Amino acid sequence: MTRRVLSALLTAVLVVGLAACGEKDEPTSGPATAVAERVDLLLDYLPNADHAGIYAAIGGGEFAAARLDVRPRTPSDPSLPLKLLAAGRADLAISYEPELLLARAKGAQLVSIGALVQKPLTSIVSLHDRAIKRSADLAGKRIATAGIPYQEAYLKTILAEAGIPSGNVKSINVGFNLVPALVSKRVDAVLGMFWNVEGVELARRGRKPQILRMDQIGVPTYNELVIVARQQDVRTRGTLLRRFMRALGRGHALLRENVDAGVNPLVKAEPDLNPAVQRAQVTATLPVFFPTGKRPFGFQDPGEWTRYAQWMADNALIPTASGAQRAFTNEFLPGEGI
Repeated sequence: MTRRVLSALLTAVLVVGLAACGEKDEPTSGPATAVAERVDLLLDYLPNADHAGIYAAIGGGEFAAARLDVRPRTPSDPSLPLKLLAAGRADLAISYEPELLLARAKGAQLVSIGALVQKPLTSIVSLHDRAIKRSADLAGKRIATAGIPYQEAYLKTILAEAGIPSGNVKSINVGFNLVPALVSKRVDAVLGMFWNVEGVELARRGRKPQILRMDQIGVPTYNELVIVARQQDVRTRGTLLRRFMRALGRGHALLRENVDAGVNPLVKAEPDLNPAVQRAQVTATLPVFFPTGKRPFGFQDPGEWTRYAQWMADNALIPTASGAQRAFTNEFLPGEGI
């Protein structure tokens, strides 16, 4: 189970690196008599620990207080959220920074309005009996991938950083069957698992996973999950987007105080989830829901976006990194308005 999975346009109003001087004087909650505005939110995958703050904002009444009726929807195919959003089939979508950059390179009029997960979750995972403790240990190994082009480029970058010729590693495309490939010992390691989901689950099962995170072994850091809107809505629905982001930030504050604030409504929405597993996964994820320093929830670092986009361009994944600063905006976050 890997979910990942995001390029160049926009106007000057979206340039987010502007450390804005103040907030727009727009209401962040509707009038007391207003009917809540419906917001169809496409998730990137089945509801899981990555979405706990969303469900905390729903269960804790934060969206309701902002006069928003937020309805998470699960895509029938993980590759569809950005396409459905672009087609007007949803108001917002959760996706991945690399997927957004790829979509924009193909002309999609989409913009990230906030980071849901600040750091990469994608990892190289091995098990204790054949543990790969550092990238140099990949030499001579069989590595399973899901066949996603930018993850293949991750492996190329990691090997180059470790000084390992690419021919010394056998890459095997197993699709999304990463866990079976690993536990059956068909491969020595997999690239594509999330350290906060599959990594936690393997640890709970006593498999002693060894985890190497992308941003610690040579790949430029990026926002694993982002909240994406249509460009036209960024221009015309600023009040709603600002209310959404602030309520989402408050939902994550509730989650930080008590993980059950998100786990309970998450499990209610997806009864097949194991509450204990979700608590462990949400607890592991908590640090990367929030930016460092005094930045507001959802903050996207302009330098990181530029460096990651340049890496994508260097690896021929997108034509140019020149539009990276127009692929996202922080203007709907507290203190970041223009």
